[in-house]
Amino acid sequence: MTTSLISQARRVAFQGEPGAYANLAAREALPQAEAVPRPTFEDAIQAVRDGETDLAIIPIENSLHGRIADIHHLLPEAGLYIVGEHFHRVRHQLLGVKGARLADIKTVFSQGPALGQCRNVIRELKLKAQIWHDTAGSARHIAELQDKSVAAIASSLAGEFYGLDVLKADVEDATHNMTRFLIMAREPDDAPHNGDPVVTTFIFRVRNVPAALYKAMGGFATNSVNMTKLESYQLGGSFNATQFYADIEGHPEDRLVRLALEELQFFTTKLTILGVYPAHPFRKDMPGI
Repeated sequence: MTTSLISQARRVAFQGEPGAYANLAAREALPQAEAVPRPTFEDAIQAVRDGETDLAIIPIENSLHGRIADIHHLLPEAGLYIVGEHFHRVRHQLLGVKGARLADIKTVFSQGPALGQCRNVIRELKLKAQIWHDTAGSARHIAELQDKSVAAIASSLAGEFYGLDVLKADVEDATHNMTRFLIMAREPDDAPHNGDPVVTTFIFRVRNVPAALYKAMGGFATNSVNMTKLESYQLGGSFNATQFYADIEGHPEDRLVRLALEELQFFTTKLTILGVYPAHPFRKDMPGI
């Protein structure tokens, strides 16, 4: 996964409070870099644009919840380039204050999706679930309350940051809970065309002609280029203006990829490549259908 920009980075921005899963992903993907928290995705992206950090690590999708809201809208306007990807295995911990026991817990705080991913333990322990704005923030909240009857569902790193004990480990319902992160920089840093697995990410808008999307996709089929992701979203509140986000396997300098992209351009009004970057090793182990 390593590119020169990734290996040389000294500061990386992430969205969330210290101890968030993005913080943990930043440590895994860029162990040499200082992870810098920012309150919103926009703030994390702006930190790179302003030169406050070298990179940003942004979640794009989750295996249980699908795409992360708003990210696809932010990417085209971010002015940044994708230079890498990272897959993080989400492991939820039930955290309590020092001295608390599992039997003491009556209420659990966390972000809505995290609570939804831990329904079994919440039901088993007969806990009252309370939504909080952020998983790491819920851990900080529990540490501030110093109440043995409340707990948080958050990362092990959040437990370390806020001095909490793990009352029950790995409480998620599904063991295949993975979040994919994109690593973004101010300048492009395309992966070399050397035969190693590569992902190319781009956005496009099709022409307003019948079967435009069908025709645009035809080039990938006829050239045997595997498209691993295709998502659409409306632009500017219009039902007539649609933009598409796509990931494909292969490098633009590959002959078949080049031919597929050339055919795509014939049916589009806009085509922007956001990044050409090494495929993360996890892709080889992804479960099939």
